[in-house]
Amino acid sequence: MSEIITKPIKLLQSTQHPCSYLADKIATTVLIDPSEVLDPSLHGQLAAMGFRRSGVHTYKPKCRSCRACIPTRIVATKFVPNKSQKRCLKYNSDVVIQNNANVNITEHYSLYARYISERHAGGDMFPPSKQQYIEFLIDSPGNVTYIEFRLDNRLIGCAVVDVFPNALSAIYTYFDPSLSKRSLGTFAILQQVLWAQQLNLSHVYLGYWIQACNKMSYKVNYHPVEFLQGKTWVLRK
Repeated sequence: MSEIITKPIKLLQSTQHPCSYLADKIATTVLIDPSEVLDPSLHGQLAAMGFRRSGVHTYKPKCRSCRACIPTRIVATKFVPNKSQKRCLKYNSDVVIQNNANVNITEHYSLYARYISERHAGGDMFPPSKQQYIEFLIDSPGNVTYIEFRLDNRLIGCAVVDVFPNALSAIYTYFDPSLSKRSLGTFAILQQVLWAQQLNLSHVYLGYWIQACNKMSYKVNYHPVEFLQGKTWVLRK
């Protein structure tokens, strides 16, 4: 079962807007009132109920006629990498990993802008701007960690992660788009799972999986993975 929140929390609802993932759908979003104080424990409970964070906003879809967005999480305590994931870890064994509470915004934004421009030029975040980057990935409730990936002291990737008392939540990953052979997106998720195991945390939240959206398909490649169905987390077979 997902966790139950005992304190009252004010919710806001957006107007209808075009869905970011399915071109023929209209979406509605429920947001936690930004004036609410969300500590890591409460944020973790919200994640267990299907909420996600973007900057200072915590939200989840509540669309009238669509239930395609399925909250997804890896069971970190039971995760074992498959052959492809083991190859990814071995190929990137020369990458230096460091966890930081803060980052050099100029350095990171330069990499983020390249990533968005080359990988997501048709998406909602294009064209990138430094202010957008700050609002999306720097402004946070205070429980965020930046997992930096460096090669010869050069920043080649970063995974932005929320840390809860019993889980991690993958907020976003950006990396050098010229290093496609390294599969840095996969590498970033694997590092988050390995870190969760080191911290003895139960899960890594991956956000929403949408069956009809190809760019979401990677989320079911990490076994075991659970889907939130109603109020219950169910193991995907």
